Amino acid sequence: MRQERRAALITFFTAGYPDRAVCLAALRGAAAAGADIIELGIPFSDPLADGPTIQKSSQAALAAGMTTAGALALLREAALPVPVVLMTYANPVLAYGVERFVRDAVAAKVAGVLLTDVPAGADPGLEGAVTGSSLCLIRLIAPTTPDARMTAALQGAGGFVYLISRLGVTGTRTDAPPDLPGQVARLRRATQLPVAVGFGISTPEQVRATAREADGVVVGSALVAELERAGPAGASALVATFAKAARSGR
Repeated sequence: MRQERRAALITFFTAGYPDRAVCLAALRGAAAAGADIIELGIPFSDPLADGPTIQKSSQAALAAGMTTAGALALLREAALPVPVVLMTYANPVLAYGVERFVRDAVAAKVAGVLLTDVPAGADPGLEGAVTGSSLCLIRLIAPTTPDARMTAALQGAGGFVYLISRLGVTGTRTDAPPDLPGQVARLRRATQLPVAVGFGISTPEQVRATAREADGVVVGSALVAELERAGPAGASALVATFAKAARSGR
């Protein structure tokens, strides 16, 4: 994508939402419609980083019986032609078993893992199990992260760095963050990894504006809501719109 001078589109879906069959179709549809990377959320009962839309989707998926094992089975069946990143929290991984999780994620062709509630250095065993495998450990960096902490947090990071575009939880917003160029530039000084920006990006205009600055753009809540409203076809159409915006941002 750097060679093509464009940003990557990273699309988020909750495993098993609104049901398994629809989610499977949505994942395949997103890849076909232009998603460069797919982020799959493993539903969790206390998703502290997520706003109302993704919280609702997690609760519904859990109620329908989706589990960590089920999410990995879904990925194996989907056999997606693009890289997949698992977004999850510590408890589902610990309950599943760390070594087992890493082994099964690798077997499911997962490319990376984003552990939303595990600050860098908080669980060396869990982090080491991920970095000791073929999985990339993707770090979250906030706008308020001090420079010294940012450098420490990026130790062992792989794949790309996820820059949170705003404080708070996931959801939609009305505009792109005005200080984004400065945030991206500060992060680039600390790492050579690609920088992807997410949290609140929900319109083609926001995708285009973010793509001018970042290497990747993450869209989640808007797609989860569209999947509920219009099914896989509607979600795929929105992915295609976002993909075009990401490619035209530069």
